[in-house]
Amino acid sequence: MDPGFYAQHTPDKAAAIHAGTGEVLTYADLDARSNRLAQLLWSEGLRPGDHIAVFLDNHLRYFEIAWTAFRSGLYLTTVNRYLTGPEAAYIVNDCDARVLVSSRTVHDAASEIPEHAPGCKRFLVIDGPPEGVSAPFERYEQALDEHEAKPLEEQPLGEFMLYSSGTTGRPKGIARPLSGRPVSRGLPMAATLKRLFRADADSVYLSPAPLYHSAPVGFTTAIQSLGGTVIMMEHFDARDALQALEKYAVTHSQWVPTMFTRMLKLPEEERAGFDFSAHQLAIHAAAPCPRKVKEEMFAWWGPILHEYYGGTESNGLTYVGPEDWLAHPGTVGRAVMGKIRICDDEGALLPTGEAGLVYFERKAMSFSYHNDPEKTRSAQHPEHSTWTALGDIGYVDDEGYLYLTDRASFMIISGGVNIYPQEIENELIMHPKVEDVAVIGVPHAEFGEEVKAIVQPVASADADQSLADELLAFARERLAAYKCPRSIDFLAELPRLPTGKLYKRLLKDRYWGEKDSRIV
Repeated sequence: MDPGFYAQHTPDKAAAIHAGTGEVLTYADLDARSNRLAQLLWSEGLRPGDHIAVFLDNHLRYFEIAWTAFRSGLYLTTVNRYLTGPEAAYIVNDCDARVLVSSRTVHDAASEIPEHAPGCKRFLVIDGPPEGVSAPFERYEQALDEHEAKPLEEQPLGEFMLYSSGTTGRPKGIARPLSGRPVSRGLPMAATLKRLFRADADSVYLSPAPLYHSAPVGFTTAIQSLGGTVIMMEHFDARDALQALEKYAVTHSQWVPTMFTRMLKLPEEERAGFDFSAHQLAIHAAAPCPRKVKEEMFAWWGPILHEYYGGTESNGLTYVGPEDWLAHPGTVGRAVMGKIRICDDEGALLPTGEAGLVYFERKAMSFSYHNDPEKTRSAQHPEHSTWTALGDIGYVDDEGYLYLTDRASFMIISGGVNIYPQEIENELIMHPKVEDVAVIGVPHAEFGEEVKAIVQPVASADADQSLADELLAFARERLAAYKCPRSIDFLAELPRLPTGKLYKRLLKDRYWGEKDSRIV
């Protein structure tokens, strides 16, 4: 279903609630406002297959922009709100957006976009541009008020064209063909949520992550396609998230592993006392979750954790529920879309239990990288064009459960031995004085690379040699000698996206670009 259906049947029901302010977006408002914006874009000459972009902080307006694209047959590109002006402009220009919606909050960066995105002709600013700002920027509300709140005569289903996070290079636009189905049939993702996570019109879904990312914007709009209610956090805070679970009687939630870690590191007295009786499913993905972290979450929340693995490319999907994970700890599940193939660097299939590049086999190619056929080809198997990989290393057991060991681009080769940073990070994060950690390879004259850990200590810990020695000893107790870090540096905050992904490229550049540099 779409907002038009719910505007008729449950007009006053909350489609979304701002967790911090309590502001409500009803289905009647979501329907009317997305219709007005659809009429505006139609008057601007946009037709099915054209592109728009949104560069915005977590805001209730996000949902009407998404549904405008869905009910207009348009492609929507969400731009990471933390990007600089030139970085954001690259995406707006590359995706061929003809209209950009931004906000006052990000206007300093947005103001640089028009110069670098000549194909974008209209710039709408939510909450109005700062005083004194002139064309091409205009007030979003004023522009909407000029159009009627009636649906377009035809409403073909639109689609996302999202960009990879760019943690290892330029972001890539991930393009999928339009389906041609009417929006009234609802979003395809809604069927997945209903089947795997038992979501329906009674679901109250907490989204603590930034909406520019594929999973949050995809899952929240799918919940609305089912007629449920989204609780949107403006940004993640561990205690605020726990309060939201209780205050709004949340039934479904989605997290990334760093959020689990930060909630677990709250003082016990802060974690205790919340009523989570309504909480039925806690979904997590985006990055592999350390086994011990997940076990602690099970001990705290009970057997309600559900995990999936997949990319924005939608080339495949795995899923594991609580019972199966407890029987196969560490797995990211079995394939529910596509068939898993594990291959070596040359593309040869590897036997069960041996780690290699993870491919998903599909009947047809499900995506392409926008304006970049070389990148599209690089994701395909050397011999099988419908086998595609996202760059993850893993293995399957004899029951078909997939276990991820790391990203191929993060692997450390020291003296000819492959070392996977994720395994080391999973151990160090359990130390009570570690808030966050990244393990990388740094130059070594004899072995090529050696293992270095970069640690973000908890606020109460002193980042000194004593702590470094303590962490090195902690690692030696839990890891084989060749995997243990040879040194530890400290950083006040690691360059991690709110989506949970780490900009390891930025860390590695500090060491490989300037071999004597240290992060302090």
